[in-house]
Amino acid sequence: METPQITAYLKTHCGWSAGVRAVLAKYNLPYTEKDIIQNPAFRWEMETKSGQPLSPCVEVNGQMVADVSGEELESYLIENKVVQPSSDEPAVPINAPCADEQHQGAVRLQF
Repeated sequence: METPQITAYLKTHCGWSAGVRAVLAKYNLPYTEKDIIQNPAFRWEMETKSGQPLSPCVEVNGQMVADVSGEELESYLIENKVVQPSSDEPAVPINAPCADEQHQGAVRLQF
């Protein structure tokens, strides 16, 4: 199989983003990571390309897979013959939200 071109728009700390990273690692797929938290320009790029604000989004060979979990990304990769199915277990859960602790105190608005 030819090596796919993959760009992953992910959050620094997020259960869904960790799942996407785990799937890409499981299949040993090289990718460019664009952290939408650390660099707001990447968030703008993701929203422009995907047409929506939710993440993670993964661009595979020019096709945007928007608002995707690791589980959904794995299904997409298999269905589109980017990878062959593997029974290997990923390093972390691939279909899990962020833990509540990750969000507590993360954003404080001051007026």
